[in-house]
Amino acid sequence: MLTRPFEMPWRPAYEAYASLAWLAALVVSIAVATQEQLPWQMTGFLAASCFMMAVLRLRQALRILVVRASLSGRAMQVVPTKTLEKLCRQPDQVFLGFGFEWQPVHSQRLYELAKVDFRDYAVSPVLLRWLGYAVDPQPDSEIGLPYIHGVAPREQALYRPLQNFEGGTLLVGTTQSGKGVALANLVTQAVRRGDVVVVIDPKNSRRLKRAVMRACADYREADTFLEFHPAFPEAGVRLDFTFNWQKPTEIASRIQAIMPPDTAGAFSAFGWDAVNVVVQGLVDLEERPNLMKLTKYIEGGIEPVLEASLRRFFDGSFGPGWREQADMRKLLADAQRGNLKRPSEAASNDLLAFVAFYEHHVPQHQHNKVIDAQVRTFRHNREHYQKITANLLPVLSMLTSGDLGLSLSPDPFDADDRRAIMNFEKIERGGYVLYMCLDALPDPSVASAIGALLLADLAARAGMRYNLGGFRRISLFVDEVSNVINQPLIEILNKGAEGGIFTTCAMQTLADLARRLGSEAAARMALGNLNNLIALRSKDRPTQDFIVETFGKTAIHTLRVGLNTASDAHLGDFTSSYSSQLTETLEERIPADILGKLPNLQYFASVSGGRIIKGRFPILDPDAGKSMAGAPA
Repeated sequence: MLTRPFEMPWRPAYEAYASLAWLAALVVSIAVATQEQLPWQMTGFLAASCFMMAVLRLRQALRILVVRASLSGRAMQVVPTKTLEKLCRQPDQVFLGFGFEWQPVHSQRLYELAKVDFRDYAVSPVLLRWLGYAVDPQPDSEIGLPYIHGVAPREQALYRPLQNFEGGTLLVGTTQSGKGVALANLVTQAVRRGDVVVVIDPKNSRRLKRAVMRACADYREADTFLEFHPAFPEAGVRLDFTFNWQKPTEIASRIQAIMPPDTAGAFSAFGWDAVNVVVQGLVDLEERPNLMKLTKYIEGGIEPVLEASLRRFFDGSFGPGWREQADMRKLLADAQRGNLKRPSEAASNDLLAFVAFYEHHVPQHQHNKVIDAQVRTFRHNREHYQKITANLLPVLSMLTSGDLGLSLSPDPFDADDRRAIMNFEKIERGGYVLYMCLDALPDPSVASAIGALLLADLAARAGMRYNLGGFRRISLFVDEVSNVINQPLIEILNKGAEGGIFTTCAMQTLADLARRLGSEAAARMALGNLNNLIALRSKDRPTQDFIVETFGKTAIHTLRVGLNTASDAHLGDFTSSYSSQLTETLEERIPADILGKLPNLQYFASVSGGRIIKGRFPILDPDAGKSMAGAPA
């Protein structure tokens, strides 16, 4: 049994001819009535019947023409940024452009269009105007097939509740398909809602940056917009990604997150331990750790931190006269004569004596765990220590070289540097909008490290928000997510909603993400944390398969027609038979190849737990003069 009636709109509107015939019959019946050739009761009944049949057939013809009228598609639409304020009157709704909800009948029409040339059934502009359409068809020079959006004759502004986007949103599309325009729409709405906004842009899109700056100018205070760019550090702010933490071990975990993705096992553990030893020592000395200090003491040696820690320990344990003790004076003399083993050239004579005194003359129950860890590192073979931290040091060096080091390890006492010093707690409390340009094209390694460190810090902040609660919403937008994705971002996607973080990730292909994470299975696992999917034009087959799997299947009707003719040897003997069979099968709701034919800015989306929509995003332009009078209601 068929679940819905079968229709075939891609054909001539034969009903129009029938309507004309009934109108002709109506004229004839009126003429007969005026000549009184038949009783008026009969001619009146005939005239009324002809009129009703003419209207019925005309209505059926118009239905076919209205469906066919949309096959010419819609051109890209440029709207002023102020227009978005009219379209987004309710802050708890997210505007997703213009379009319609995708139903099984639309899938049926799309499958049928694959069998014909859609141009044969397009409607002339004159008839379009007569049918009430704003004639703005997609130009032939634009990329993509116009009829994909034309399977529905009407469109409207699309909205979904903001709470449906707590679980994260994936925006996928090939180069120049419209990801930047889509992000500009979503970011502008987040700025207007009053969210704390963080935009990570690896390639430094000028269009997206202008849209964010314009949104801040329209809806926020003048100093709300913050920018960070590795190539132009003097124009932006300084960021301290090691400022906020609840436990010192969090800093070591953040640095571990920016190590190369293939680093695992013992080397990753050694790197974490090396950072943690330095961090614990600095915290014990009441000194705030930063990237430059960590690099200095991991690469140059733990000796300065250990010596300062031992002096502080001896002052507290033995009083100010501890250097005058006989055992200490003997060890200082032995160190001066070279009788104590020197693990590294950076170790001073005083440090050698202090370590020996701590190891042999301080009771075990009085030992300090932080100092024990530093002594262990101090005694470690220097050559072997450099080998086990070989994966850590290059990353730290990238983040502390030149002007970038001063930007990521800000010195609040540097009077010559007037750039603002920001951290995520300050950004959140001030309601700022942070635009992070990573400059990935000329220096992808540094861009990846900066982005990963930012995400690690934000994940730690999310954990703090999760524990304490009561903070304002953060909207995180990550463009080209395959450049920066790491375990902290996956944790944000997994648990960030509870911490009030709404995440939107944009990528080009599944293969890019699989390469970054090591396998397609790992990539799919990461993407499984995103509840909403917005798919623009995609040319990569594995990516298309992932998208259509998300959209699911629907019932598609197939009509098979058979005509058999035969003639016998005898003149005039002829037989003919006609048969038709209508079947229903489950097929992909959106054929995979259609995703590669979408025009720019148009998309299919699965939102709000499986609701499928077809839409298109408008281009936001503050200087656009185009009126919204013809926009869909």
